Amino acid sequence: MTETKSPADRDEAPSADDDPKPGADVSFPYDRMTVEQFRRRFPRARWSDARKAWFVPGRTASRRIGRWLAELEAEADAHADAKGRDAFAFDPIDSSYLQLGKAGFRIRTPYSKTAVDELREVPFSRWDGDLKIWHVPFRSYEELRRRWPDIEAAARRNEPEERRRRAEERKGTALDLRSRLRSAERKRRRYPLPADDLPPFGRPVAISYGIVVFTEITGELADPAVVADFYPGGTDDRVWGYWRVPTLGELVRIWPGKTPPAEDATWWLPTIEELRPARRAARSREAKSRAKTL
Repeated sequence: MTETKSPADRDEAPSADDDPKPGADVSFPYDRMTVEQFRRRFPRARWSDARKAWFVPGRTASRRIGRWLAELEAEADAHADAKGRDAFAFDPIDSSYLQLGKAGFRIRTPYSKTAVDELREVPFSRWDGDLKIWHVPFRSYEELRRRWPDIEAAARRNEPEERRRRAEERKGTALDLRSRLRSAERKRRRYPLPADDLPPFGRPVAISYGIVVFTEITGELADPAVVADFYPGGTDDRVWGYWRVPTLGELVRIWPGKTPPAEDATWWLPTIEELRPARRAARSREAKSRAKTL
């Protein structure tokens, strides 16, 4: 923050060596109105050129500053919400998937990974597991508006009627047969691994279609034709590794990998970007499992 001060305003904040007067420093981006609000709230505050901060004297200065900053944030949020509400009134989203609420928007769509990924990128969005809806505050309208075409298109693709229609169209086609074969192969819970580069047992690792825990490697050679049909990468010297889905505890405890995988990697330590959705999915699985036992 840079600001021209009068001689009285430029008093240096007392240091611990020069003056033991209690107090606290605070700095914030310069804005004339914010400075005026601050000076009215803290008339004894003085600017320190050395620290590039305001010094507020008093033993309770830190708490008082915290309350003031919280009020500023609430005021900024209220202004942003009002701005977002006005933007919606001027250029509304007309969709059966979106309803207007008191504090923002309520969004309910058929499940779609694309829609979920897009909504997670909207600032301050949150999922309500009880009502099965997404809440988005008015302040996030511009970002929601930008992402809405992709959200709505993904939702429409996943309407039950649309999914049934596509399934009927695929029946008996080569694409349908390949999809069934791929699903059957996935249910075997096996994965071709290079014999000279085996993953650790009992800990989560990432492979081409997610994060798994390998439990056994029998030494059985993988059929190169099967590998070529259903798995990416090379087909030479591969053995079958059998895996299970990791638990939430395993996904929480593991340290994420620091670097992205090599282009030709068969398995790798999952990065934090891969762990976050995997943890959410595991948390959801365990919640559903607990609900079934009640």
